[in-house]
Amino acid sequence: MWFQFVNLARERAKHFGSEEAQDPAKATPTHRGHLIPTLSSSVVVTTTADEALADGVLTSPEEEKEFEMKPRGFFADQFENRSNYYAHLDGTGPEIWRQTSGFIDAFVSGAGTGGTIAGTGQYLRNKKEDIIVALTDPEGSGLFNKVKYGVMFDRKEAEGTKRRHQVDTVVEGIGINRLTHNFELALPIVDDAFRVTDEEAVAMSRYLVHHDGLFLGSSSACNLIACIRLVKKLGWNNGERIVTILCDSGNRHYSKFWNDEYLAKADIAVDMHLVDRILTGEA
Repeated sequence: MWFQFVNLARERAKHFGSEEAQDPAKATPTHRGHLIPTLSSSVVVTTTADEALADGVLTSPEEEKEFEMKPRGFFADQFENRSNYYAHLDGTGPEIWRQTSGFIDAFVSGAGTGGTIAGTGQYLRNKKEDIIVALTDPEGSGLFNKVKYGVMFDRKEAEGTKRRHQVDTVVEGIGINRLTHNFELALPIVDDAFRVTDEEAVAMSRYLVHHDGLFLGSSSACNLIACIRLVKKLGWNNGERIVTILCDSGNRHYSKFWNDEYLAKADIAVDMHLVDRILTGEA
């Protein structure tokens, strides 16, 4: 019975978009559907030409010009578009300030576009001058060195050592090897930066599932490791409050970060107890 439903769906997909599927008396030649040869023969590629693209439809120069100039997409350009920064300056920052009632001592965040740490950090700094804004950065990214030493460079970028990927890490969503307009706005207000290894991020993600029931992605795990590092570095133990962003779910990381087979091939250890050692200062 199941195969009948699959075949029915396949046949419907083959005729998707043609008026014949709705009214056999109105078949249209603009539709072309065909099957890709697979073991199950269930994958369908279908193309349907819009009538607006048909020859002879655009009958005047004005109509042709309008068709050429009509917007058919939007490029957000989130790395360079400062609307990214202002969204966090006007939204995320005020939300954190309200929810903490102003009792906040540090803000920790990773940076991909840089909008979150720049906008949120700037708002919080405006509200509280002595707040600490700290960056978390994965292996292979140049932002850590930019904050700490003023140089956009990572040792993995050295000639003869650079591997295939620009940011060679299992962490996705944060880390970059160029200076974006949004992150430029963060540089004056970022006080510190913490490098997080793949092993540390993986360990934290497993630790959170086991102890807190939180299934998070690699960026969130990096942020939390950096929070611990900051507390240890400053010796805080008197109720200080740190805010970070749990910005990604583990649901988006099945292929690498939450794939133990992939991690084994990449020689990345899965050791949940590494977090315990970081907490006690042993690592």
